[in-house]
Amino acid sequence: MLEGITRESIGTASAKKLRRDGYLTANIYAHGVENIQAAFKRGDFTKAVRAKEELTLALNVDGKDLKVVIQEYQLHPVHGDVVHVDLRVAVPGQVTNYLVPVKTSGTPKGLKNKGVLMIQKKRLKVRGAIENIPTTFTLDVTALDRDDSILVRNIDAPENCRLMDRADVAVVGVIKAK
Repeated sequence: MLEGITRESIGTASAKKLRRDGYLTANIYAHGVENIQAAFKRGDFTKAVRAKEELTLALNVDGKDLKVVIQEYQLHPVHGDVVHVDLRVAVPGQVTNYLVPVKTSGTPKGLKNKGVLMIQKKRLKVRGAIENIPTTFTLDVTALDRDDSILVRNIDAPENCRLMDRADVAVVGVIKAK
């Protein structure tokens, strides 16, 4: 479980001081939950995100245990470090939108025909309660030949969930190599 602290003062100067000390600033929010301005050690946050095996991430901020989902993050324009992150509390039973990662399995047969596998959408927007949302969408791409693709409408949504992306958008495909 990731440990964090609550930020006393909210502003640019205090955020810069926290970043200089190795902290990552965060906003934690949800519908019906009081907003929390928090800070986490940058290295601990990165390790926790990489080690998580489900969509939610367990946090402890000043004695409050929370399950959150990463909603948005901001990167530094020069060195690419995470500067700020928005975390949404996963309230059980509350229907909302979540971004679920897409993973591929297998080797497409179109690669032998001078094709290249392109992943157009790395995450799909899914609407539902957190207990019904899958951890990832794993797509089998072994049957894809050159100029074939898997569209959003070809993906089965879990029960009590709905895919919010347009149905005619390609998720993965094999294109001709140049």
